Amino acid sequence: MKATQKLHDIGQSLWIDDITRDMLDSGTLKRYIDEFSVTGLTSNPTIFDKAVSKSTSYDDTIRKLMKSGISGEPLFFELALQDLSRAADLFLPVHKRTATIDGWVSLEVSPLLAYDTKATIAEAKRLYQKAGKPNLFIKIPGTKEGLPAIEECIFSGVTINVTLLFSSSDYVAAADAYMKGLERRVAAGLDPNVRSVASVFISRWDKAVMDKVPDRLRDKLGIAVAKQAYKSYREVLMSDRWQRLASLGARPQRLLFASTSTKDPRAPDTMYITGLAAPNTVNTMPDETLLAFADHGVVGSILPPDGGDCEKVLGEYASAGIDPDALGRRLQVEGAKAFVKSWQDLLKSINTKSKALK
Repeated sequence: MKATQKLHDIGQSLWIDDITRDMLDSGTLKRYIDEFSVTGLTSNPTIFDKAVSKSTSYDDTIRKLMKSGISGEPLFFELALQDLSRAADLFLPVHKRTATIDGWVSLEVSPLLAYDTKATIAEAKRLYQKAGKPNLFIKIPGTKEGLPAIEECIFSGVTINVTLLFSSSDYVAAADAYMKGLERRVAAGLDPNVRSVASVFISRWDKAVMDKVPDRLRDKLGIAVAKQAYKSYREVLMSDRWQRLASLGARPQRLLFASTSTKDPRAPDTMYITGLAAPNTVNTMPDETLLAFADHGVVGSILPPDGGDCEKVLGEYASAGIDPDALGRRLQVEGAKAFVKSWQDLLKSINTKSKALK
């Protein structure tokens, strides 16, 4: 049995963090679903930038859109929605078979809106309505300004992938926004079954401290943070507040481990897959990590509900001069800036290709 199937069988969803039109046209995504137990998909501006700039598969569509007077950011969203709609259809059988737990695809709002609550709400609602797919998440960053947007969108029935979370406290804030949205739905007499995932980024922690700690602490911070977030996740699900919502028909906002490709060339290429096995969670990974895990990966021990040794490991980093709380805040700010740069690069690539195709 493949390691991907074993991971699926313990209750963790494997999602692919990649999408290109070539993946769809060649049947590669369908093969990942059939052979590697892939049950969902995430996307981001960097992924689409590479997809559009390095392929001719979008050229005919870009020409048609330009003839209709569509350019720039609106042109990108047309391309993205076409790809994600096809992917959503591929995952729809999974979505139905799992009673809407799984089989999701994700589309991000413009990162330029990360600190604009009202604009994020309006754009999330617009994209969700335009897509018209029951298994599409809209990605909203869990920034200070993003949290009230998440609450409002959940209240409005828009399914949300909360992105750009780094720490356990980030996750708790995202879970609070989710529950506030559901509680407002209950108070308004609406169905509280509105799905969401909360995406905690892992590998960037280890990359940030790789050359700043002794070898004995190398590549241990990301998994320690993930364990701490998982502990908080289990505590939320056991809370009276959540149990009340669940009794009224709400479903859990699943914890998602993102950024799980190994950044350290000295470390195993499947480190963040083997080390983060946990039921009722998601691990989203680029295709090279998926293929590596299918080829030679091993399913590790199930994450302990109490976080295991996470506090001990985090304490060791603190003793080595690393402040995890401050680093988490910095990583979120840097992540938001990186998303903006990727977005600008994406729009630049689309503009360059549009001019060339004229």
